[in-house]
Amino acid sequence: MTTTGEADTRALTGPWWWARWRSAVLDGSLALVSAVECGAEGIPFARDAGVPVSVGIVFGLIAGSVLLVRRKWPIAVVLVAIAITPAQMGFLMGIIGLYTLAACELPRRIIVALAGMSLVGTMIVTFVRVRQDMARGDLTLGDWFVPFASITTSLGLTAPPVLLGLYVGARRRLMESLRERADSLERELQLLAERAEERAEWARNEERTRIAREMHDVVAHRVSLMVVHAAALQVVARKDPEKAVRNAALVGDMGRQALTELREMLGVLRAGEGAGRRAAAVPLAAVGVAVARAASGAAEEEGPCLSELEELVGQSAAAGMVVDLSVEGEVRSYAAEVEQTAYRVVQEALTNVHKHAGGAKTYVRLAHRGGEIAMQVENGPPPEAGSASAAGLPSGGNGLVGMRERVLALGGVFVSGPTDVGGFRVSAVIPAV
Repeated sequence: MTTTGEADTRALTGPWWWARWRSAVLDGSLALVSAVECGAEGIPFARDAGVPVSVGIVFGLIAGSVLLVRRKWPIAVVLVAIAITPAQMGFLMGIIGLYTLAACELPRRIIVALAGMSLVGTMIVTFVRVRQDMARGDLTLGDWFVPFASITTSLGLTAPPVLLGLYVGARRRLMESLRERADSLERELQLLAERAEERAEWARNEERTRIAREMHDVVAHRVSLMVVHAAALQVVARKDPEKAVRNAALVGDMGRQALTELREMLGVLRAGEGAGRRAAAVPLAAVGVAVARAASGAAEEEGPCLSELEELVGQSAAAGMVVDLSVEGEVRSYAAEVEQTAYRVVQEALTNVHKHAGGAKTYVRLAHRGGEIAMQVENGPPPEAGSASAAGLPSGGNGLVGMRERVLALGGVFVSGPTDVGGFRVSAVIPAV
């Protein structure tokens, strides 16, 4: 992104004090014309002063060339123009010098003082020259013409360049102010774009975290039960064929349920990717889409509810777990995210029992209170070593983290840890609203 200030900095390529070569060429041309003019006007000056003509020409050339430094030292140019006014030379230098002086970033009192000096000097010189011409008979007008000519000439040579210089200087300062405001606005827009990108990245991370948590909750429990049933199937395949058939049917049912849930979740992801690509052309729109998906994606997707808790406990019991479910308080409905979070906490806790304490007796307690719902899953110590968790289920260490994030996101309290008798307890309290 290129700012106007950077463009101006790159444009400073002229020699010495000039910003551009074009300015240097212009000042050199004006100085050359001024030197020629002053050199030509030095001839009559030398005759009137009684000095050699060559001296007058050289003096005029040197005085006129001072215009070359008008951008660097405008005050010096105006003072030289005032000094050579009695010699009736340097008219171009005086006009250009006053214009440059008025357009510069100088205090107004200096501009007014030098412009007044030039006005008075021009008026005096014109007054004297016109009287001399009238005394020699070159002019036959009345005495009124002397002050009229001196005033109009001095004003004509002083007022227009000063007024034009003031206008150009004010316009230049206005343009610089507008450029600075444009640079400031461009920097602010760049900061906004960076913040928008940060918010988009945050939203993407939140979405990835939510999806990973959902995938873990959906897959881990189903697959854990499938592995437990498969291990039991290996044990009873020859001893009890009927039980082996029931376990095989349960494994198939759980596998189909897991596949169905995965297909639904992947369908949501594919639809979200299409919307994200369409919004990628507009960064702020992409942020809005990502934030909306991260904030309301969980609420929009259909999830489990507390009415399915008995079925969940029954699946664990069918896998060989000794599990006891107790419900206290008046059963009522809650917000979708509250019921889904409560269900996931119990589901993940039972999954952890299958992984780490296979065969341990487990108690699931659910309490409906006035303004909150509480749940607790506690298992006893695992049985003898060798009979515990024979399926060898792996653990990624994300289950408790995911449960804690879900509960804390709803303003609840989550506690987990080992019990005194060697078991493990998971407790959570979620506000009803």
